[in-house]
Amino acid sequence: MSCSSRAGKPARLVVLLLPFSAALGGCVAGPNFVPPPVDGPARYTSATLTHLASDSQPELAAAPAATPGALEAPWWASLNSPRLDAAIREALARNHDLAAARATLGQAQELVAVADAARYPLVDLDASAGRQKYGAAFLGPERLPPFSFYSIGASVSYAFDVSGVVRRTIEQQRANAEHEQHEVEAAALSLSGNVALQALAIASARAQIQSAESLIADDQTDLQLVEDAFQSGSASRVDVLNAQSQRANDEALLPPFRRELSNAQHALAVLVGRAPGDWSAPEFDLDEFAMPTQLPGILPSELAHRRPDIMAAEAQLHAATAAVGIAAGNLYPQISLAGSAGLQATALHELFDASSNAGGLTGSLTAPLFDHGALRSRERAAVEAMHASLASFEQVVLRSFAQVADALEALDHDAELLQTEQSAVAISSENLALTRESYSAGNTGVLQVLEAQRQSQQARLGLVRAQSQRYQDTVQLLLALGGRLPSGS
Repeated sequence: MSCSSRAGKPARLVVLLLPFSAALGGCVAGPNFVPPPVDGPARYTSATLTHLASDSQPELAAAPAATPGALEAPWWASLNSPRLDAAIREALARNHDLAAARATLGQAQELVAVADAARYPLVDLDASAGRQKYGAAFLGPERLPPFSFYSIGASVSYAFDVSGVVRRTIEQQRANAEHEQHEVEAAALSLSGNVALQALAIASARAQIQSAESLIADDQTDLQLVEDAFQSGSASRVDVLNAQSQRANDEALLPPFRRELSNAQHALAVLVGRAPGDWSAPEFDLDEFAMPTQLPGILPSELAHRRPDIMAAEAQLHAATAAVGIAAGNLYPQISLAGSAGLQATALHELFDASSNAGGLTGSLTAPLFDHGALRSRERAAVEAMHASLASFEQVVLRSFAQVADALEALDHDAELLQTEQSAVAISSENLALTRESYSAGNTGVLQVLEAQRQSQQARLGLVRAQSQRYQDTVQLLLALGGRLPSGS
C-alpha cells in the first residue's frame, strides 16, 4: 500500500497543477482567425443575356425557396438521365483519385487527434534490468563489485500550454482536416462533372456518327441517281466521279468520329475505376438528356458558401493564421513538469519490498535568450504565408465568379447558335430536296446537288455539335454554381 501511495504522488501533483496551467494559458499568442468577407458583385456578368429567360439568371433573382428533398437531389438530377446517374454514382464509389483524397482526409483527421493529445499528461510505464561494473579509476579508493539492478515504475510528464502553442497547433490541424474535407468534396464534384462531360462526349460522337452514316446513305442515293442518268445519257462520266468523290469524302468523316467515341468511352471507364477492356460504357444518346427547366438561383454573395474550392481555400487561410500563433507562442517560455515513481532493487526478489520505493519530481522552464533572430524570422515568415493564403483565397473567389460568368454567357450564345443551326437544317434540307427534284427533271447539274448536300451535311453536323455544346455548358454552369452531391459521397 505504501508503494502505491508513493507512486501516485507525482501524478496527483500534475493533476493539481492543471488548473494553474489553464490560468497561465488563458490567452493564446497570435491572431484569432476571422473568416474573410466575400463581397460578391451584384451580377455575375455585365453582359445582357438576351437568349436566357430572366428567371434563370441567378444574378437577377434571389434563390428560390428550397422544396422538400431539394438539398438531397444531386446537381445532375436535372439532366434526367438514369444511366448518367448510375455512372456517376459508380464513379463516386470506385474512382481511385477520390479514394486517395478520402485517405488523405483520414490522415488529417488522425493528426487532429495527435495534436489534441498534447493537452493531457503523458504517462509511461518503464521497466529495465541490467548488470553494471564500475572501473577502479572511476571510483577511486572505493571498491564496488559488479551488481545487477532491476526497476519498474511509471513516469508522468506534462507541458503547460502557457503561450497557447498546443491550442494553436490543434486549431491548425483541425483547419487542415477541414481543408482536406472540402478537397474531397471538390474532387467528388469535379469527378461527377467529368463523368457527365464524357457521357455527353459519347452521346455527341454517336450522334455525329449517325449523322455521317445518314449522309453516306444520301450519297449512295445521289450516286445511284447520277449513275442512272449516266446510263440514260443525261449525265457525264465526270458527274459520276463527282458523286463518288462526295461519298468517299463523307466516309472519311467516320474514323475521326469513331476515335472521339472510343476516347470518351475509355476516359469514362477510367473515371469509374475500370479498365477499358473490362467495362463497356453505356451508349448515351443526346435525346436522353434534358435541359434544366430552371437554373439554380444562386446569388453571387452565396457562392462562397456553396463551392468546395472556396471553402477549402478559407480553411487553408485558417491553418496559416494558426501557424502565426504557433510561431508567436514559441517566443515565450515553455514550462513542463515530470514526475516518476517506481521500485528499484539490486536483487529481483527484493524488487517489491517497501525499501525499494523510489521516485522523483522535476520541473523545467525554457526561455529563448539568443537565437540570432531565428524565432522572429519564423514568425514573420508565418505572417507572410498567411498573407499569401489570403491572396490565394481572394483569387479563388474571383475565379469562381469568372467561371459562372463564362458559363452563363456561353449558354446564352448556345441558345442563339442552336436557333441558327435549327433554321439552317430546315432550310438546307428543303433546298436539297428541291435540288434533287430539279436534277431529276434535268434542270440542274450534279454539282448543284452535291453542293446542296454539302450544305445539308454541315448544317446537320453543326446542329449536333450545338446541342452537345449546350448540354456541356449547362454542366459547367451547374458545377460553377457549387453543384450538390448526394449525402455520403
